[in-house]
Amino acid sequence: MDALTLSTLLLWLAVLVLAVMLWALSRQVGVLFERVAPMGALVTDSGPAVGAAAPSLSLVGLQSEPVQIGGPQAKATLVFFLAPTCPVCKKLIPVLKGLVRDESADMQLVLASDGDADHLGFVREQGLQDMPYVLSTELGLGFRVSRLPYAVLMDRQGLVVAKGLVNSREQLDSLLNAHDMKVPSIQQYLGEPASAA
Repeated sequence: MDALTLSTLLLWLAVLVLAVMLWALSRQVGVLFERVAPMGALVTDSGPAVGAAAPSLSLVGLQSEPVQIGGPQAKATLVFFLAPTCPVCKKLIPVLKGLVRDESADMQLVLASDGDADHLGFVREQGLQDMPYVLSTELGLGFRVSRLPYAVLMDRQGLVVAKGLVNSREQLDSLLNAHDMKVPSIQQYLGEPASAA
């Protein structure tokens, strides 16, 4: 047996070993994917409970537009609490714009904040002129918002149907999915504890 034949056999043996290892690795990734459940918005125990009436407030937005929170509405309402200095909030702005574009027939989005930051500059910089943006400490206190970004979804009757701390697109989508599936949270749907606060 010459050196060329021996090296060819060794290379084929190496390819077979690598193929078996790749198969085993892909199988383990599949098993891991099945075991790790998707994580929804981190639901907190504070504020109005899911199923309870949201605080009813008549507010005025930054651009002098009237904004009604709570009570009967023509559409479901998603209130997204953010701050101009919050980097995670800024990361989610393109997701919110897509949400407004895709869900505008059934849902309205209200951006909420407070504090002394340059909110008008933030609205212009991020292109949020088409969304109601309210400054209201009372609104944040009404929902007991302690961390950002936080979102509350209310149905047309003004009842809280889903809420939680949202740090990613998946967590924001989980609020909408919880509403669509008529469950308080994805965690409860999956049989996990709903509280993370």
